[in-house]
Amino acid sequence: MLGPRCSAQTADGRACPATPLRDEPYCFWHSPDHSAEAAEARRLGGLRRRREKTLSGAYDFAGLESIESIRRILEIATLDALGLDNSIARARVLIAAAMAATNLLKVGEFEERLTALEAALGQGHAHQEDTAFPDEPAR
Repeated sequence: MLGPRCSAQTADGRACPATPLRDEPYCFWHSPDHSAEAAEARRLGGLRRRREKTLSGAYDFAGLESIESIRRILEIATLDALGLDNSIARARVLIAAAMAATNLLKVGEFEERLTALEAALGQGHAHQEDTAFPDEPAR
């Protein structure tokens, strides 16, 4: 069972699916009492998205979906830390970056080894008949 829904309609005429504020018929975004706060939230959200695009382009950062992307963010953080004055905090950041990089290298090595094993197993199966149990004679 669905709970209460906002009484407003969206721009395309559908009912707003948001939950209304306590003791009000409208959600935060449609409440006349919160229109100024909602407008400010929309403005800040737009600024954040623009800033994210600008920074992504400036740092050549595409997200955290691949080892290469994660490696890139580690490089950026490490270079920024190297430019700081010597301190305990700087040393901790550099140690953390080295540990993260070590883990990335391990993962990369495991991926290479797994790929080699899969390739070797694939070549070995190419000569055997396609059975669920290759050591048993085919019928």
